Amino acid sequence: MTNAPTPPSGVFEGTLHLFPVRAYFEDTDLSGVVYHANYLRWFERARSDILRLLGIDQRAANEAGEGAYAVADMQLRYLRPAKLDDAVTIKTRCTELKAASCRMHQEAWRDDTMLADADLRVGFVAPDGRPRRQPEAWREAFKTILDESDQ
Repeated sequence: MTNAPTPPSGVFEGTLHLFPVRAYFEDTDLSGVVYHANYLRWFERARSDILRLLGIDQRAANEAGEGAYAVADMQLRYLRPAKLDDAVTIKTRCTELKAASCRMHQEAWRDDTMLADADLRVGFVAPDGRPRRQPEAWREAFKTILDESDQ
């Protein structure tokens, strides 16, 4: 099949990453409202897309025994419900970069209404689960999207 569509991909507007999702039937509860855990899935997809766009091959690093990123902590607020068939944009900013981790702020928007937001720390961990320094090339890639406007 030569004309197969590609999966959705995000884009950067400066340091802001924008990732489109749609609320499908499987994302909702009986009332047609998006189930709360699906925001976590959408946020994760956006973060995975950021890595891909930055040229970070987390899968290869994990398979080589170097490690992978893992969420270390997260604070999440639900503000308004997303509903069946809503087009939602996940907005992500990298707000802090350290040797073994980075902090991010993520928001889910429907048009001009914020639905949910999260502050989180993602750490790079060795295969045994212990924190370790991020590969230097990865830190350099993250520096290109570091948003220091709130610091």
